[in-house]
Amino acid sequence: MTSPKRVHLIAAARPNFMKVAPLWHALTAAEDFEPVLIHTGQHYDANMSDAIFEDLGLPQPDHHLGVGSGSHAEQTGNVMIAYEKIVIAERPDWLVIVGDVNSTLACGLVGTKLRIPTVHLEAGLRSRDRDMPEEINRLAVDAISDVLWTPSPDGDENLLAEGCSPARITNVGNIMMDSFELVRPKIEAAAEPAALGLPERYGVVTLHRPSNVDTPEALAALVEALLAVQAVLPLCFPVHPRTAQRLAAAGLDAKLAEGGVKLVGPLPYVRFMSLVAGATAAITDSGGIQEETTYLGIPCLTLRENTERPITITQGTNRLVNASTLLSALEEALAQPRSERARPANWDGKTATRCIEDLRRRG
Repeated sequence: MTSPKRVHLIAAARPNFMKVAPLWHALTAAEDFEPVLIHTGQHYDANMSDAIFEDLGLPQPDHHLGVGSGSHAEQTGNVMIAYEKIVIAERPDWLVIVGDVNSTLACGLVGTKLRIPTVHLEAGLRSRDRDMPEEINRLAVDAISDVLWTPSPDGDENLLAEGCSPARITNVGNIMMDSFELVRPKIEAAAEPAALGLPERYGVVTLHRPSNVDTPEALAALVEALLAVQAVLPLCFPVHPRTAQRLAAAGLDAKLAEGGVKLVGPLPYVRFMSLVAGATAAITDSGGIQEETTYLGIPCLTLRENTERPITITQGTNRLVNASTLLSALEEALAQPRSERARPANWDGKTATRCIEDLRRRG
């Protein structure tokens, strides 16, 4: 009998955990695969990693690299050094890297240089903004990976335009929806809005991108915009650790709280998605929330100049805004009837199954 094929799954930052979980469960249930879970430690806050592992039914990682924070070069280099040792000692048959963080690029470089068949899950996304470090990671990872699993047709189009062979590309769909469906009963039972004492209508806010939070002027402008929104829609703001530091340093956390915005710490996946699912609208700079709100039919106001997920605008509920247009865009979105918009193709909770079928097809 042939031994099961060993598949390394890399988890690094919060969105990676949700993308890894359905694939880990599907691989575990398959007799011909053996998943090995590797946590690089790029996100090390307990609510950003440990509690999310528990929410998603993931075991403790087989390997924890414990990289932590640092510059882009430090994180990428340290992950490469640590992961290479694991690969040399325990060579996998497949390496699956997800998303666009530094750990994605680092492990992809290790895998491809050691000639391990490397798969990029969530390939082909492009913002066309090279000021975003994630865009550089996306371009580099897609260039070196052997197999490119895309979440939507625009991903396929981007890769083909860049000269990728069609044989490398498989549209598997959006695995974030698999994660939601995996724990939907827990999300519905969590009742997080009630636990936080929120009214029936409220907005949820997430901010973490350097362009929004690292410059005091930009952050102050967003705080003023959020306070204007608070006057028409009560807001709950689970604050990312980096953002919390920036707000506190500028004294803006107190200003938000005094203005009525409910500030809470980072939430585990189930509690956070309970909060999002019950929201009237979402205000964010996160890529994942653009997708989740599209899936749920919730208006999303994205505080960015561009998005690598344009399908959330063309087919979904997402709008790009800035501090000066946020309130008017929100009022316009809330004035429109909330209709059931068609979900993008393959955003159906069955992406992990398609991933395994593709691995088998490729041998």
